[in-house]
Amino acid sequence: MGNNQPSARKKTYYISLAILAGMFFIFGFVSWVNSILIPYFRISCELTHFESYFVAFAFYIAYFVMAIPSGILLKKVGFKKGIMYGFMLTALGAFIFVPAALARQFEIFLIGLFSIGTGLAILQTAANPYVTVLGAPETAPRRLNLAQSFNGLGAFIAAMFLSKLILSGTHYTRETLPVDYPGGWQAYIQVETDAMKFPYLMLALLLIIIAVVFVFSKLPQIGDESKTPSSGAKKEKLIDFGVLKHSHLRWGVIAQFFYNGGQTAINSLFLVYCCSYAGLPEETATTFFGLYMLAFLVGRWIGTGLMVRFRPQDMLLVYSLMNILLCGVVMVWGGMVGLYAMLAISFFMSIMYPTQFSLALKGLGDQTKSGSAFLVMAIVGNACLPQLTAYFMHANEHIYYAAYCVPMICFIFCAYYGWKGYKVID
Repeated sequence: MGNNQPSARKKTYYISLAILAGMFFIFGFVSWVNSILIPYFRISCELTHFESYFVAFAFYIAYFVMAIPSGILLKKVGFKKGIMYGFMLTALGAFIFVPAALARQFEIFLIGLFSIGTGLAILQTAANPYVTVLGAPETAPRRLNLAQSFNGLGAFIAAMFLSKLILSGTHYTRETLPVDYPGGWQAYIQVETDAMKFPYLMLALLLIIIAVVFVFSKLPQIGDESKTPSSGAKKEKLIDFGVLKHSHLRWGVIAQFFYNGGQTAINSLFLVYCCSYAGLPEETATTFFGLYMLAFLVGRWIGTGLMVRFRPQDMLLVYSLMNILLCGVVMVWGGMVGLYAMLAISFFMSIMYPTQFSLALKGLGDQTKSGSAFLVMAIVGNACLPQLTAYFMHANEHIYYAAYCVPMICFIFCAYYGWKGYKVID
């Protein structure tokens, strides 16, 4: 009987990992659609390039604002209920897109995006550390990379298929709209806006179904959740700022801030780069974006396999150095050469987020949830650095490729973390 218990526990862990892999698929699908929404909002709400990047800002600022409340929520209700609440908030944000599309009000869209970001902040704060402790500590980076590879799959599907469903393939301004277009400018804008309603309504319903299924799933308790506090036990802090005394976590938060900012700078500008600087039509550009996400997915699968033989921190260092070099290629050549270099950048970015996350949580014990909250807060890099990159690109359009010095600097911080920052020394 004793021999059956470890095997039953292992089976439960595998089932839990499969459920969480499905969650990461949803993360990827929902999160990466932002890069598709930027050109859409620019058309439907008649925004400048700079204004359209508030799509990313509204979404990612929620991670910064809500990361610590998410950690507190998880302390109070546990992983399972926290994940359910995260799904419900994400569904609410998707529902908001329907009245926003009807009213064609950019501000309402931003509220919906903030709600989606809040829901995903809770989900990320819960799911990432859950995967790292769901098995042996030494295999945590590989396990998280494996689960996060489904994030890449969701992103690939969003980029390759949803982008073609949302974007019409036509890209008109008031000046370039054909004179004989039925209904004129207002009709064209309405067609572009209406394309958003059905996908987000379906997404909201899907998220509610997943939340209900999750209620009845059997996830094992882990870490401090499995402890029964004694009557005289000291009350545990809801969020432990003392976790930042660990230098490998502090550097992990810094590395995550710069990685997220650099990654989103490249992602959110990809379609703009394709259409405005590489001279590709929108339909071809969305196909390239699908290939870009496929490179990310393949990179994560290959990276997970390589971690069987190589240390995660060594792979992080090598992949970061490759991306520093590739950003240099974009800065020197631009055009189609730069576009193909970005496909390679996507491949080498693939393992960075989960690897840094798992290395930063190493050895935190009961402080894991607090550490996770600070790492999720670092996703605010997505709300800052893409705006800076976009500003450099559009302020100096004759040397637009020089803007890629921003992600290059970001990858330097990731390289440092893979070289020295990951070490547990306190």
